[in-house]
Amino acid sequence: MLDLDLSGRTALVTGASKGIGEAAVRLLADHGATVGFSARGIKAVFELAAYVPPSGPGAVHGFLADMADPEATQEFLEVATAEIGPADIIVNNVGASPSRNFLYMSDDDWTDLHQLNLMSAVRCTRFCLPHMRKQKWGRVIMVASGAAFSPDAALIDYAATKAAMVATAKALAGKYGADNVLTNTVIPGLIRTDMWERAAAEIAEANNTDAETIFARNSTGVPQGRYGTAEEVASGVVFLASNAASYVNGTCLTVDGGVGTHV
Repeated sequence: MLDLDLSGRTALVTGASKGIGEAAVRLLADHGATVGFSARGIKAVFELAAYVPPSGPGAVHGFLADMADPEATQEFLEVATAEIGPADIIVNNVGASPSRNFLYMSDDDWTDLHQLNLMSAVRCTRFCLPHMRKQKWGRVIMVASGAAFSPDAALIDYAATKAAMVATAKALAGKYGADNVLTNTVIPGLIRTDMWERAAAEIAEANNTDAETIFARNSTGVPQGRYGTAEEVASGVVFLASNAASYVNGTCLTVDGGVGTHV
């Protein structure tokens, strides 16, 4: 029987107001973990923090934080640790994916996205590692993207940050695996989240059609014929966080319905 029980474990999830982050918070708590999460919107924090798992000891605690801000990130980590204890599991999920033209992007555009997508993961992992190493058990999970392997010019800075997350995870896996701190990456494909809802609406408007037509058109390129769900990605997160993945280290778990063609 797979050991997916996270009772007694403490997890932190960044950028969990919606989508994959929110689903990961709920599912980690469903499996018994005490979960702290960050979000920028006070309404989202209150709503998700009110979640009560249907059974078991899991619990959810929300914290208001802008993870692109180093000081706010540090405060989130310190306050969350004081309230729920040091993290055994860190899920570096926060990120943004603005679509823009490379020729018109400023240095600040590049720097700002790196602060949010990559440096937040660096800062959170660096904060959590000492406790994990000391107790000889830890899980570091990066939530990247298929764009890390198949970059598109419209999301060039996003792809660069996600590729950097994959490389960072691989390096950390080699460094800290001896401490039983396992570092892995989840690679979502086409997942129907608010990000894609927004993108589909924009594409539909530009092409004088509707969002459902765009979703259906994009789905034809997926072997399973549909977009994935945030919950399906969260299942991968829970697996990597659990003892069921006790010998999985430095890998990329792709959750994309088979759309990726990289080897």
